[in-house]
Amino acid sequence: MKPQRLCIYAQDVSNILGKSLSQSRRILACIRDAYGKKDKQYISIQEFAEYTGLEPDEVKKHCI
Repeated sequence: MKPQRLCIYAQDVSNILGKSLSQSRRILACIRDAYGKKDKQYISIQEFAEYTGLEPDEVKKHCI
């Protein structure tokens, strides 16, 4: 059974939203700022889904 990932990376954001890798990094930085996280802290799939308004299950399906 494949282990479930808890966090989302810039490459995942790029694939899901169709944005460039650099734009995806900026989006993750905005999400970190919105949730009051520090620069090196991870963003969970749930937080990404809430921020973007997407369904968490759909986000998980498209993560690499």
